[in-house]
Amino acid sequence: MLTKKQIKEIKEHLEKAQNPIFFFDNDPDGLCSFLLLQKYCGKGKGVAIKSFPEMNADYFRKVNELNADYIFILDKPVVSKEFFDEVNSFNIPIVWIDHHEIDKSKIPDFVHYYNPLFNKLKKNEPVTYLCYKISERKEDLWIAVAGCISDRFIPEYYSEFEKTYPDLAFKSKDAFDIFYKSEIGKIVKLFCFGLKDRTSNVIGMIRFLLKAKTPYEVLEETNNNKNMHVRFKQVYKKYQKLMEKAKAGIDESKFLFFQYAGDLSMSADLANELTYLFPSKIVVVIYLTGIKANISIRGKKIRDLVLKAIQGLEGATGGGHENAVGAKVKIEDLEKFREKLEDLAR
Repeated sequence: MLTKKQIKEIKEHLEKAQNPIFFFDNDPDGLCSFLLLQKYCGKGKGVAIKSFPEMNADYFRKVNELNADYIFILDKPVVSKEFFDEVNSFNIPIVWIDHHEIDKSKIPDFVHYYNPLFNKLKKNEPVTYLCYKISERKEDLWIAVAGCISDRFIPEYYSEFEKTYPDLAFKSKDAFDIFYKSEIGKIVKLFCFGLKDRTSNVIGMIRFLLKAKTPYEVLEETNNNKNMHVRFKQVYKKYQKLMEKAKAGIDESKFLFFQYAGDLSMSADLANELTYLFPSKIVVVIYLTGIKANISIRGKKIRDLVLKAIQGLEGATGGGHENAVGAKVKIEDLEKFREKLEDLAR
């Protein structure tokens, strides 16, 4: 949780900004965080960060293109030194709100950095949760719940959501139950797969969502959101086929390894559902792209094991939460990575 002082400071930054740019991680938590802050202050443009693992210097082009006077970074754990150097050379204020465990010493002094993990009460609520505490707009309750549920977190205001939208809720103490068994969960999936579309359609989806006042406007397919629904159907069909292949490979081992290629990265989505279906497994979903593999790993206290497994592998990177990690390794090193991870998990 952010402190009252931190929330006040962020509000002051939002008030000072005349033309802010909001960079957000390319997932529903990042998207919902942006929607909450933009609807609160009524200004600025949003840009999804698709580079992994870090937000690279190329994104500074958008700052110039949009003539932004303030930069907000939401739900992104790693930002390149080159990006910060560009920002510093133009003397643009930068506010970074995150909830990942990182090396704070690498954050430049001129960055206004907010992360509840570095507060006295160390918690890592989703950035959506933090942004809703900043905005406090009751009409955006559904957006706040969607972003939190997507990050496997049930906020205390979920009970209020259940009363307001009983037809969209599902009663459970497990966030993934809500995600996979409710209509608010379907909205999260629409966001997930909509973000995987080409840039022009993602921009169209964002424009629609900034105008949407209720969750029903998202769920009902209309001319205003047709592209989002069409994209959802296209991606979900591919997703279901991959899920069936992944489930067909289940055996008695501790691990569930699944590897695939194609034009869409869905490793995080697949890893989440496979973990929900097979909670006792360490789930490793590998997406082959170019000379590297993007890997999503899920398991209890898996982060430290993954970080050890990528040590010594040239160009390998990784990070994330304690039980949910992303990594990138060269395809030629995949077998080494797998062997090291299996050895460490014994």
